[in-house]
Amino acid sequence: QVQLVESGGGLVQAGGSLRLSCAASGRTFSSYAMGWFRQAPGKEREFVAGISRSGGGTYVADSVKGRFTISRDNAKNTMYLQMNSLKPEDTAVYYCAADPYLRGVATRRESYDYWGQGTQVTVSS
Repeated sequence: QVQLVESGGGLVQAGGSLRLSCAASGRTFSSYAMGWFRQAPGKEREFVAGISRSGGGTYVADSVKGRFTISRDNAKNTMYLQMNSLKPEDTAVYYCAADPYLRGVATRRESYDYWGQGTQVTVSS
């Protein structure tokens, strides 16, 4: 199995930036496709961004395209989500996810076997 720990969440004003990190352990990091999801109060968990095992393939949800960037550093066993131009509607708990079997990227939460504990992002106006 793999263990995932998110960090970097917090309170930020609209228009500001945050960088979330997901540190992984338990298996060779490069063997896992990974992704970010978020869940706002009273809403379903939704896909934000995904990245392939090598980092060569990425996919970002339309709602955050142009503002968020997903990346990974396999040498450091860490995945990142750079969030710029944040909006109040970005407020949510952000979760890191991983799976050893995915080919490419996946947008459904059911496609991922391992999850972090989540980190809160709050964007004020």
